Amino acid sequence: MKIVLTCEHGGNIIPKEYESLFSNQEAILNSHRGYDLGALDVFKTLEPIADFSKHSITSRLLIELNRSLHHKCLFSEFTQNLSKPEKNKIINQFYKPYRDGIEAEISKYIKQGETVVHISVHSFTPVWKGLQRSVEIGLLYDSRIQKEKQFSKALKLELINQSNYKIRLNQPYLGKSDGFTTYLRKQFPINYIGVEIEINQKFYQNNKMPHILKQTILECLGSFKQKHREYNSEITNKIF
Repeated sequence: MKIVLTCEHGGNIIPKEYESLFSNQEAILNSHRGYDLGALDVFKTLEPIADFSKHSITSRLLIELNRSLHHKCLFSEFTQNLSKPEKNKIINQFYKPYRDGIEAEISKYIKQGETVVHISVHSFTPVWKGLQRSVEIGLLYDSRIQKEKQFSKALKLELINQSNYKIRLNQPYLGKSDGFTTYLRKQFPINYIGVEIEINQKFYQNNKMPHILKQTILECLGSFKQKHREYNSEITNKIF
């Protein structure tokens, strides 16, 4: 098993050549609309268990890395009126290098006969449309895919056993909605498990998520990887 770790919304940086589009928009760029608060902090904690990791610190308001090229929200209100050549330049400069690089790495592992578990780290605003969200950690997956369902349910159980967080499956969003993992499932229908971890931003303080939260997720994922190694070792010993 290979763990691929990604973070599509790790920062709110606007490249210098596009700063004029975001003049006096610091408040939005620093909000949950500009990036996933605390997601990069969690990502960096989880990196030691990853076989491959990649993150972006370019604001999702320039281009949304977690949406398909045909999605209506690929470009925000700040960039949607750009000309087609200008949009293509952003796609080629920021979108494709990020996504293509990750896809190539997953392809390499799968061709080697590995199962790839792709963990995409995100965070979400605690209040949406005036309603308080009760979920604290969400695990998003495609419920139609048995291996993703089994992995996510097992990870939820592991997290529950090690913490008091409110863990929910396919909340606050559905894992089968348009996104990077949804795209990758179509490219790799075999030996790919894509799970998005969504963390409530109510825990976010001073540019960090709580140490205990990060360590809990790290230990749970590390436990999965170790169990997989032990299982493969046992099978190998039986064969030889």
